[in-house]
Amino acid sequence: MKTQSSQAPRRQRHSRVRKKIIGSPSQPRLSIFRSLRHIYAQVIDDSTGHTLVSASTISPEVIEKKPAQGKIGQAELVGSLVAQKSLQKGIKRVVFDRSGYKYHGRVRALAEAARESGLEF
Repeated sequence: MKTQSSQAPRRQRHSRVRKKIIGSPSQPRLSIFRSLRHIYAQVIDDSTGHTLVSASTISPEVIEKKPAQGKIGQAELVGSLVAQKSLQKGIKRVVFDRSGYKYHGRVRALAEAARESGLEF
């Protein structure tokens, strides 16, 4: 009997949601990837396939601040950083793609920090 990896159900949820969520030049997609140690956020224009803005916990801006709250604090910094970079490029509205992850913990912290920094979704 073939065993499923722990990521297989998440990938199925992600592909099911991605059928509906498409980033456009006027409203690009804010995509999240969460690993055990880091969290990554990208603003993507799906019509051209280009990443417009990106931020992660391995970005120099986040590494300098080193939040005391751990991973959730880092996710908040990444959310505010990606929002600031997006606003500098003139992107105010995005479509939020949580990539099959539950909306809690680090994903929620990133999304709420991005909203508080001025990004609309």
